[in-house]
Amino acid sequence: MDADMFRIGTTSYIIPADILPNVEYLAPLVDDVQLVLFETDEHGSNLPDATLRQRLADLAAQYGITYTVHLPLDLRLGDGGTDGDVSLLKARRVIDATHDLDPFAYTLHLDGRLFLNGMPPDTELQRWQDESTRALETVAAWVRSPHLLCIENVERWDPELFAPVLERVPVSRTVDVGHLWLRKEDPVAHLQKWADRTRVVHLHGIATRDHASLTHVPTEDLRPVLDLLRTQFTGVLTVEVFSQADLLSSLKILNDGGD
Repeated sequence: MDADMFRIGTTSYIIPADILPNVEYLAPLVDDVQLVLFETDEHGSNLPDATLRQRLADLAAQYGITYTVHLPLDLRLGDGGTDGDVSLLKARRVIDATHDLDPFAYTLHLDGRLFLNGMPPDTELQRWQDESTRALETVAAWVRSPHLLCIENVERWDPELFAPVLERVPVSRTVDVGHLWLRKEDPVAHLQKWADRTRVVHLHGIATRDHASLTHVPTEDLRPVLDLLRTQFTGVLTVEVFSQADLLSSLKILNDGGD
């Protein structure tokens, strides 16, 4: 498709290899690569060292691609409202490890466990809003500008619940269309509401799981989303899939205009 307003990207795990071979494979195919980074006891760390950062920067310059970064944990303050929670510590390490790549955006989730059993009492809701605001303000101080931080909606809870937080902190949105489909919500209405704050859009199909090829999305669902993006969106559209087959079939769908 003629995506003259937005750029198309995908994740750094499309072929069964580490980040660098993936970016080398993807750089001629897409405009942006979402770096999926982690630090775990089981799988170790894939945070880029200086050598890898230089190679990624060289690929960005050669092919004109950008990078987005997905922070690894739902962002929250620690018990008692401290700033020592592991989500903040890991966010800082990821940001420090990717700063030289000048990321287009950092996608993050807010911690929504409070809402999994329905709406909490007003006092608990206010505390969550205050602590989420403080957590975002803390992380915003580590990046070039707060608008680079993009809060993503997840399928487990109503994305409108963090609207009051975004009124208090000048951060942006990552609108995950697939998660809205999972919730049986209208992504077009959501995108229209958040058009001025949306920097990244995640798009993926729903099959036996989410993050599947766009071939699984009915044309009547996909086309209105793409039509809106063509006219109102200037950021990165990330095809958030994790296999070569899903990516290539999705790119074909996009090139065909959603048909």
